[in-house]
Amino acid sequence: MLFDWRGILVADPSDEWWLALAFDSLGRPQPTTAELSTVAAAINAVWELPEFVVARRQIDCSAAQHAETSLAIFAAAGLDDELATALYQLDWRSDCHPYANDAKDTLETLAFNGIKGAVISDIHFDFRPEFEAQGLSEFVDAFVLSFEHGVQKPDPVIFRRALDALGVEPAEAFMVGDRASHDGGAVAVGIPTLLLPTLHDESEQRLGLVLRLACQP
Repeated sequence: MLFDWRGILVADPSDEWWLALAFDSLGRPQPTTAELSTVAAAINAVWELPEFVVARRQIDCSAAQHAETSLAIFAAAGLDDELATALYQLDWRSDCHPYANDAKDTLETLAFNGIKGAVISDIHFDFRPEFEAQGLSEFVDAFVLSFEHGVQKPDPVIFRRALDALGVEPAEAFMVGDRASHDGGAVAVGIPTLLLPTLHDESEQRLGLVLRLACQP
């Protein structure tokens, strides 16, 4: 079983949530919700500019590349250097990664049933320590993190490396993700794939569907 990380095992809060936390971390007055939405929209608009298309396809291939691209996008969106840095640094805080309430039960049940598990993520830092702190590491057989391999989804290479790490063939695997544009790349490798709505709050229950598919009586 191959799991995406953010949006599947970990909640992906709104852009406004991240921005509000960045302002709070700097001790700045908190903008209104409308003002936060305006800033978020500006960042997303820059993200879609043609000059960032190639960078987006490679942003998680290395930690340095992610930092350079992200800070360039924030600057182009009008964020000052202090705010841009504060916003960027939030992703290194484990408290900014709320794990799904049903993540542990899902991974533990799969392991109990003899199903190998891997986490395959487009990411720019190592979140293994968080899995250890959450008591989840023992249920994961492999971590395939894009910045360690210099390749990111939907490139077939990263999916094949996950298969190799588990020692299984594509038809024996199952990918669980939330983005067709990225996680859907597993289909091209021959891996059956389940796309779930992005997890925005850790209380949302999504992973029970995985257990129903994988652990049929």
